[in-house]
Amino acid sequence: MKNSYYHIGGIFFGLMFTAVSIHTKAQTRTISGTVISSGKPLSGVVISQEGSDQVTMTGNNGTYTLQVSAENTILLFRHPDYTEEKFTLTNQKVVNISLEQKVKGIEEVILNAGYYKVKDKERTGSIAKVSAKDIENQPVTNVLSAAQGRMTGVSITQNSGLAGGGYDIQIRGRNSLRNLTNGVVDGNQPLYVIDGIPVGGQLNSALSVGVVPLKNISPLNAISPNDIESIEILKDADATAIYGSRGANGVVLVTTKKGKKGRLGGMISTTYSISSVGSQMKMMNTQQYLSMRRDAYRNDGIMTFPANAYDVNGVWDQGRYTDWQKELIGKRATGNITQASLSGGTENNTFLVSFSHNDQTTVFPGDFHYKTNILNSSFSHSSADRRFRIEASNMFSSLSNNVVNTDLTLKALNLSPNAPALYTADGSLNWENNTFTNPLAALESTYSNKVWQWNSSVNLSYRFWKDFVLKANGGINYQNLEELSLLPSTMYNPAYGMTSENSSASKSSNTMFSYIIEPQLSWAKKLGNNELDILVGTTFQQTTTKLSSMTGVGFPSNALIGNIGAASTKIISNQVTNPYRYAAFYARINYKWKDRYILNITGRRDASSRFGPSNRAAELGAAGLAWLFTKEPIFDSWKWLSFGKLRASYGVTGSDFIGDYQFLNTYTIGDSNYDGVTGLYPSRLYNPAYSWEKTKKLETALELGFLKDRIMLTAAFYRNRSTDQLVGIPLPSITGFSNVTANLGATVENRGWELSLNVNILKSTPLRWETGFNLSIPKNKLIEFPGLEGSTYANTYKVGFPTSMVRVFEYEGIDPVTGQYRFKDFNGDGKITAPADAQAIENIGMKYYGGWQNQISYKNISLSFLLYFVKQRNWNYIRGMAVPGTMNNMPVDFLDVWSADHQEGLIMPYSAGGNAAVNSLTANLKNSTAAIGDASFIRLKNIQLNYRIEGRDSLFKNATLYVQGQNLWTWTKYFGLDPEFTVPGYLPPLKTFAFGIQLNF
Repeated sequence: MKNSYYHIGGIFFGLMFTAVSIHTKAQTRTISGTVISSGKPLSGVVISQEGSDQVTMTGNNGTYTLQVSAENTILLFRHPDYTEEKFTLTNQKVVNISLEQKVKGIEEVILNAGYYKVKDKERTGSIAKVSAKDIENQPVTNVLSAAQGRMTGVSITQNSGLAGGGYDIQIRGRNSLRNLTNGVVDGNQPLYVIDGIPVGGQLNSALSVGVVPLKNISPLNAISPNDIESIEILKDADATAIYGSRGANGVVLVTTKKGKKGRLGGMISTTYSISSVGSQMKMMNTQQYLSMRRDAYRNDGIMTFPANAYDVNGVWDQGRYTDWQKELIGKRATGNITQASLSGGTENNTFLVSFSHNDQTTVFPGDFHYKTNILNSSFSHSSADRRFRIEASNMFSSLSNNVVNTDLTLKALNLSPNAPALYTADGSLNWENNTFTNPLAALESTYSNKVWQWNSSVNLSYRFWKDFVLKANGGINYQNLEELSLLPSTMYNPAYGMTSENSSASKSSNTMFSYIIEPQLSWAKKLGNNELDILVGTTFQQTTTKLSSMTGVGFPSNALIGNIGAASTKIISNQVTNPYRYAAFYARINYKWKDRYILNITGRRDASSRFGPSNRAAELGAAGLAWLFTKEPIFDSWKWLSFGKLRASYGVTGSDFIGDYQFLNTYTIGDSNYDGVTGLYPSRLYNPAYSWEKTKKLETALELGFLKDRIMLTAAFYRNRSTDQLVGIPLPSITGFSNVTANLGATVENRGWELSLNVNILKSTPLRWETGFNLSIPKNKLIEFPGLEGSTYANTYKVGFPTSMVRVFEYEGIDPVTGQYRFKDFNGDGKITAPADAQAIENIGMKYYGGWQNQISYKNISLSFLLYFVKQRNWNYIRGMAVPGTMNNMPVDFLDVWSADHQEGLIMPYSAGGNAAVNSLTANLKNSTAAIGDASFIRLKNIQLNYRIEGRDSLFKNATLYVQGQNLWTWTKYFGLDPEFTVPGYLPPLKTFAFGIQLNF
């Protein structure tokens, strides 16, 4: 009986459940539709039911299907780049909706500040940002070239037109007196951080001096510009102090692209480019050149041309003309960039895999290539409750470069226009009966390098107790530079009788391995009008650098020159291993009251193995304040003023970028031995007392937004003072050393103004126009240097003047009586000598610089361009010229020669090189104010035209066709090859045209 009741009860509850299920099913229905924007399907839109876990996403064709329950359901349509829409259902089964693209205002922009992220409106420090839309698809191998002219306070100069070289990046000036002209380690390099992992500065090449200026290779060459999501530059104390001893010169934060939730998608892009030298100097033609040469001998009193004056004595064809700029640096360099990526994910997991290949040739004759292969991947996972998250990224790159061992640019300018042909009739190099040094013989000597770089990072975070987040950031960075320089006997004139026994080969290796671990704990709490965010963490980093090189001389055959083991003489240089250890503890406290008053305090205690035991640690920190004054009630009626903020910061950052173990006694192995024993000799003096260079940074800024942030204006003033300069202190010669590294009581100041203006001129669909203008006005000076007048630096620096100043002779024109260059005799002794009379001071550097960028789009067509401008003075052509009249071609400007009847002439009468007085006067001219001139310019840095084609099926999403130009036009009065690049004898940055296509699936 009891079992019967149970049976009856089970039937009853079963009937009840069935009834409820039928009723619920009756309340469930399917909603479908299409989401569009500007009349085109929009993918990636998340559609959800308010108050329910029902969610779906539109595909490539913009369609969706969603199961909804209950009556009067509210649908939410969300996309990060479009305005959110709500739709209340009645009896509809089909809901089509259009979303409007939104322009992110300052309220929504998130900036990467290194150890934390901050809203642009709430930052108290100075952070400049360049996003992917300004970087992607540009025909460059290094993202710094794409970022040039887009940020205030950031000066970027490409060191060479040769792909794979280095860049000089100065963030608010040069703080340190240590630079590449007076030391091995440049103390002005910023800190590079890629996905949270600090990487070394520019790789220092040992063998590339003939073709790579300053022998620097940028670490950002190893990243494809299309893989970069954004670059943030930290500038002031508030932004950089959290990096402590490594933030004095600014921080470059590179964030690579990550996967995004959504359906599996792919991208394939390919770009073909053609590059050439952007400008050429107008040199003398054959008749002008020969006339100059004949006048030169006549002026020197030589009536019969010497036997070695082949250009004018009839040995060479005097009717021949060759444009050597076209022959030696006039080749069209081509480039091919191909990239493919795959990405996708769910609410909890995302991934991205990308591979790019780049192959670029050079403008030099010969088959030379710069090749890169870069594999980038990232993965992220979040737990269902969003408490735990892991992000991992890996980047592996392989770069190879082979090129001529000596840059041919100087030869292209100086070679006689009637010099013989480069090749004989049978195709061999022409030596013209031993009268011609063939410039293409340099192609026989080659320089090559290979760079491998691996950067891997992992970031873990776990939220517990609601307001606490425990994080751990770690990673490794590996860089390896292998170089090979080959000088075979075939590079010399066969008449010299050189054989493979005279051939030589050099090989060097530079390896750096670094790992870092950074645990962090953060706590955030909001109580009423008060909001507090606290972050504490610690850093442990170890880097090991290994250097080695060897040279082989004399080979059985040139076929074996690549194998140094086959050389008859082998020279093994010191094998150096430099370990570097770094530890730090840092903290950040951020307090906000009423979302309008913000206080940010950061501090860091660092310890570096680069200093002696007594000065190994340093305390560095900063404070920043911000007042969002437009949140005050008094401004509620100011509808035209949508945003206003005053901010200020002050703090101290440091620098340990001085090289490893410079405080120790060091010894070098001698080249000779005594009684069979190799000796050592001291090469550096012990000084455990030297300490950190410190930079005190002050900044104030005003940020304004008008008309709902359609107009954004920022004005900032900064002042950085760097003290305790680590330089070589001169010593008496009796000590056996020229100097000892120590802290000098000199102070360098960098101050300036930064202005930026961004305007959404038109933001209505389908026509949009955004424009931005930025201006930086820097000023550098030495404000203190105890004992300067009595030191060896007296002729290099002067208190109250920029550290980039140079002392030169003051040029006073050509003497109307003697026809000779005239210079001011400062000491009045009747002679012009250095350094006594080299007292004229010239400032080599920028007075101001900036950029004007525009982005215009109409439906599927978009156009963007950037104008980059610089006001500066710099060395001109005269600095590196030969004596006019010698066997070197000259610019047509030098046809303007002084004479008694033409006293306005540019140069004094020609000389063939045998007149010692003329040679001395020309040497003085090269080191005078005449060799320094206006190097200002305006350059069309980049222009890009895109056409977007929307897909018509579920597989193909869209395609973009684009045409681009880089360094297209330059407006300048500069007397030289290129006003931006003034290192004589090296190839300047190239002009590039490119076109390509990007397919999205």
